[in-house]
Formats: sequence, structure tokens, C-alpha cells
Amino acid sequence: MNAGYSESDDAGSLASGAGVMATVLAAARAAAASRGLINDPFAAPLVHEVGLDFCTRVADGDLDISRLGKDGGFPRFAEFSAARTRYFDTFLTDAARGGIRQAVILGSGLDTRAYRLWWPPETTLYEVDHPHVVDFKTATMRSWGAAPSVNRRAVGIDLREDWTVALRRVGFNAAEPTVWVIEGLLVWYVPSDAQNRLLDGVTALSAPGSRVAADHAVPPSQPQAVHHTSLVERWRQRGLSLTGPGPFYSGEHADVVRYLTENGWTAAQSGIAELFSAARLPRLSDRELDGAPAAIRYVAAARACPVGVSPP
Repeated sequence: MNAGYSESDDAGSLASGAGVMATVLAAARAAAASRGLINDPFAAPLVHEVGLDFCTRVADGDLDISRLGKDGGFPRFAEFSAARTRYFDTFLTDAARGGIRQAVILGSGLDTRAYRLWWPPETTLYEVDHPHVVDFKTATMRSWGAAPSVNRRAVGIDLREDWTVALRRVGFNAAEPTVWVIEGLLVWYVPSDAQNRLLDGVTALSAPGSRVAADHAVPPSQPQAVHHTSLVERWRQRGLSLTGPGPFYSGEHADVVRYLTENGWTAAQSGIAELFSAARLPRLSDRELDGAPAAIRYVAAARACPVGVSPP
């Protein structure tokens, strides 16, 4: 399944820099799918197409990140990915069943919700990410003959630019309720000012009845910060070309729930333990919660609903 990409173009960009996280997360979904925890038939082939050895071994089950030890491991890696994936999948599906016909995934990466989820007729899904990521996924899926199950509109733009204009340009209607998913962006390499601009853009484009789900990092304790630094360094040693301060940005961030509440949203927050419970996965131990998973929170929010649209 070769889409004809070389190391100097889109596939190469997914194997280095911040874009490598899209491949890492796809490898995690592939590991979860191989264990029957989620249904994602495209994750492993996409990882193979990128060609990053570390991620290919994870996707194939030859390397289990949860077994790399304290400095390089990520507890219950496949199950963590399954719980997170189910959380966002369910959020989108519930919104669609509630009558929302416009969806946006910011930082869509290599996820294939446009192809693998059920969508009602007349639904439009906008996938927004860096042009390299969008073009790679679009061309690769097309080369395999995979057809989206929704009206998919890919928006290739660096999210540091004015993505709201790009979204409107391809048909986004700010007068319609929208379901938004912001997966990974508020966790990986996002400084405080970028976070606020992103949420400002979402709020400005959200009609009453809109919904948003996001994961975001909380400031880690000193032991957690040391663990995160060690984890990233060990991943680099295994061939991941990560750049920047590591997966968890250490700067001071505005509280996401407070921001949403102050800007007209009703928000509820969960931790990874609640996601494991909702996915009916075995409970995490205190030791397994002492690290990267504990530094992430999941927020679901809604704006005041018009008549006929149910809340999340």
C-alpha cells in the first residue's frame, strides 16, 4: 500500500518533529485495534505507510510501550488509547444522534473517523490539520480505494494561521450547531497563547447547540515532570524525532474548563480513570496513574441549546 511518498515529502514530515505524534497516536490505535479494544482497520496500514520503525513495531505488537520500564514506558498504552478513542468517538456519535450535522476535528492527524464511524446522511465533517498530514492521509486512503462514510472536507492549514477563514472558505456554516473535537492539540506542544486563540476561534464559530470535546494537560508535579522528560528522551533514543520541550508543554496555561464556562459553555471534566470505566476496561492502579495519563483531563461542553437539539 504505497502512496508514493518519500522522506522529503508528506510521509517524511510525519516521521519527524511535532508531526511524529500523529504517527505515535496512530500506532497506539493500531495496538488497541489488534487487541479488539476498538475498531480501526486503517491505523496499522497508515503507520506502515509512514515507515517509522518505532511506530511500526508498536502497531504490529512487536514493541509494547507499557513494557519499556519506568523511564520509557506508558502504562497500559493500548488500553489508554482505546479509552481515549472511544471517548471522542462516542462524543461525535452522540452529537450526530442529537441532530448535529456539522462536525470539525481540529488536529485530525491520522485518525480515520471520516471512514470508520457511522454518520447520518447530510452530515459534513471538516478535518483540519497541517497540509502535509491532510494531504498524506487523503492520498493514501484514496490509493487504497477507501471511501469516507460522510461528506468529508479536508482543510490543510497550520493551526497557528487563521484556520477559521480556511474553514469558512470550504463551506463551514457558523450559523449551524457544530460538534468539535480537539484531540491532542492542548496536550502536545501547545503554549498558552496558542491554546487561547484556538478556543477563541471555536467559540466564535459555535452557534447555540454546539458541542466541544477536548483533552488537555494539567501542570505536572515535579516528579511527573521528571518522568515526562525521561520518557521523551528514551523515545528519542529509540528513533522518534521529537522536537520541543516534550509531550507536555510546561508553560502556564489558562484552565480550559474555566475558559469555556466564562465564554458561554457548560462544561464537565473527566480523568483517565473515568474513561477506563466508561470503556469497561480494567481499573488503573495508583501506580499506573502516577505519570503521563494522570496529567491529562477530558472536557465535554455545550452551548445553550435551541429547541429540538438535545444536550450532550
